[in-house]
Amino acid sequence: MTEPPYTVTALPTMRPPGCPFDPPEELAQLREQHPLSRMVFPDGHVGWLVTSHALARAVVADPRFSSRHELMHSPFPGAISAERPPPAAPGMFIGVDPPEHTRYRKLLTGKFTVRRMRSLAARVEEITAEHLDAMERQGPPVDLVQAYAQPVPALMICELLGVPYADREFFQRHALALNNFDAVPEEQYAAYVALQEYLHALVLAKRATPTDDLLGDLAREELTDEELTNIGVLLLGAGLDTTANMLALGTFALLSHPGQLAALRADPGLADQAVEELLRYLSITHTGIRAALEDVELNGHVIKAGESVALSAQAANRDPERFADPDTLDLHRQATGHLSFGHGVHQCLGQQLARVEMRVALPALVTRFPTLRLAISSAEVPLRTNSDIYGVHRLPVAWDKE
Repeated sequence: MTEPPYTVTALPTMRPPGCPFDPPEELAQLREQHPLSRMVFPDGHVGWLVTSHALARAVVADPRFSSRHELMHSPFPGAISAERPPPAAPGMFIGVDPPEHTRYRKLLTGKFTVRRMRSLAARVEEITAEHLDAMERQGPPVDLVQAYAQPVPALMICELLGVPYADREFFQRHALALNNFDAVPEEQYAAYVALQEYLHALVLAKRATPTDDLLGDLAREELTDEELTNIGVLLLGAGLDTTANMLALGTFALLSHPGQLAALRADPGLADQAVEELLRYLSITHTGIRAALEDVELNGHVIKAGESVALSAQAANRDPERFADPDTLDLHRQATGHLSFGHGVHQCLGQQLARVEMRVALPALVTRFPTLRLAISSAEVPLRTNSDIYGVHRLPVAWDKE
């Protein structure tokens, strides 16, 4: 007879003191002893928490688990609203299931191919060089987030979509508000509306005068203005925030592991492996959610229809059953199979663009500034713990001027 499942009272979020890159210790304990446990969500819903790589991968690959927003309970602290979220708006393809999701995905997949994203590498190199030049002219110290980590992916996603780069600060500000758990719901809603209104006006302009960019291409497809606007909001928000946090937190991790930093600086060809390992090790998009559409047996327990399942990517990516010595940052590791971009039909659409940006930007930064270092102590770096995307708010760095 199967033992009753273990129950945790909340999603573990407290990281170990002095270890900004490690997941909460309770997640590792759960993964070892109770990889599928019951969990009380902030709104009182009793759902599930998955902490093993194998189980997390199984859930996201199983069509019996839904990504529909209106079926989900949020596991994040602060999400206490008794109201269920509404269905995803038309075009918000991450919040719908096939076949609706499939229709959007087919339209977009061909525009984010590996070949097309790699063709953008030369432009990424130009952008990174321009910002590294600006850093050098300004001189140390600089906040790497403002000077490099945010503007590089911002310029790329704005160019790709056909959004004026002059408006990047507007988008960064509102994207941060959307992902800030400390913001009141009214602030988050206002940020969403502001992005929607801007993108809607841009969509109308591209309908009238087609342009050679992603939104211009999509304006020729059979999409409503509302669908195209929401696709733009989704892609722009994702392209700005996630890669920016990976560049900043990834640099912080490298500066905190001198041996790994030296390895990348000595061999820029290591960039591909380094990026995959940093994605695995840091797992900035740390927790996903699915909802069971029907009763599903998993690991000896029955997840009932309607129950939400929180998926800890940061625990799964540190699973010793999948990755040897998982708590060690090793840029020579073959870290394929990590879940930082998800898995299955909802795997991150823009993952190849993010990879190109990181493969270019990280080696370029550490090569240009061989003496790059933190300008404050590690303990003083302000961590972004109030978001479903982990990272740093600021990263002051310095280097020796020649």
